Amino acid sequence: MLSGSFGRTSCEPSFGKWHYFLVLSNQSLTTPQAEAVIDLDAIGHNVRVLRRFAGDAAVMAVVKADAYNHGAVEVSRAALAAGARELGVTTIDEALQLRAAGIEAPILTWLNTSDADFGAAIAADIEIGVASVKHLNAIASAAKAVGEPATVTIKVDTGLNRNGASPLEYPRVLDELVRLGREGTVRLRAIFSHLALADQPHNPVVDKQRERFLDAIAAAKARGLVPELVHLANSASTVTRPDMQFDMVRPGIAVYGLSPVPELGDFDLIPAMSAKARVALVKEVAAGEGVSYGHEWIAPRDTVVALLPVGYADGVPRLLGGKFDVLLGGIRRPAIGRVCMDQFVVDLGPDGGGVEEGDEAELFGTGDRGGPRAQDWADTLGTIHYEIVTGMRGRTVRRHVGGEETT
Repeated sequence: MLSGSFGRTSCEPSFGKWHYFLVLSNQSLTTPQAEAVIDLDAIGHNVRVLRRFAGDAAVMAVVKADAYNHGAVEVSRAALAAGARELGVTTIDEALQLRAAGIEAPILTWLNTSDADFGAAIAADIEIGVASVKHLNAIASAAKAVGEPATVTIKVDTGLNRNGASPLEYPRVLDELVRLGREGTVRLRAIFSHLALADQPHNPVVDKQRERFLDAIAAAKARGLVPELVHLANSASTVTRPDMQFDMVRPGIAVYGLSPVPELGDFDLIPAMSAKARVALVKEVAAGEGVSYGHEWIAPRDTVVALLPVGYADGVPRLLGGKFDVLLGGIRRPAIGRVCMDQFVVDLGPDGGGVEEGDEAELFGTGDRGGPRAQDWADTLGTIHYEIVTGMRGRTVRRHVGGEETT
């Protein structure tokens, strides 16, 4: 129990001991047990690679969902420093976070409910995506209240049938935009759409969407609405379909170094996130003993195991249990037994491989030292690497390295 060794006198309030406890606890967290290390130099490299693919088209770096869980502010700064011209997010709150951090580059937000705080977006000079007349009228009302015109981009649905103005809604949006433009309430900046099958570059649906996009642009121009720029390409089409680039490309996953079309290679991209954990315990396990819940792994011989204090609450999927390796002591070593909420176990072999408590294990990373990649986890689970990197959470502490500063 806590005692006088903390220097507390009998007249101090009872919460004082908890204050000391919290101070000491915070100090103990300076070296995290589990962390996601984000290499901002890799972000910069990836943006430069994408700029080469984009040719004359500008690059909008998509930093939605806290930059795919890589840190929106830090990634945005690194991407802009490497030559990205604009930033893309889903919600107004995401855009406002970037403005609050002092980022002045153009920002587009494209997924908001019709009762969102459009006034705040307009006041912060944030471009707003429009997908319906109802959204457009809500934006116009906010613009009148703020006393400034809203800058909007029309998102047109060319076949994804998700967000975007449908073929029936689109003409109505255009007509309303003409009216609002004449009264000076709303200004059209761009038209964009999103591809459904870009990771299948030669699928005829991709070509069909391009044709529909061109038709949508023509329909706007026929009404006197001439956008400053149009954009369609996501990561996959940026690196595989030059005819999709138009005025700007809009890469997301490729910014973070993960291939948008894995079967076609890595396109010289470098994964920016490495997931790591420190060994909490090394112990001997006798032959015939089971390890972890359910004893799904039985030691075939006397062995030594390492305990890593990270589990499904922190982003290591339970379904990976017994199906993945970690890089530990310079060697890929198998995880054994079930992944638990807080921990999993790694087999070190009979001699322990020289691994000690406090040593660092790489769960996934660049793969350049022979270690696992996020793509390996995705392949094992039958999912995509997006889900792996965005899933690191809980007690996993994010740390940025490279760039102008290390945080």
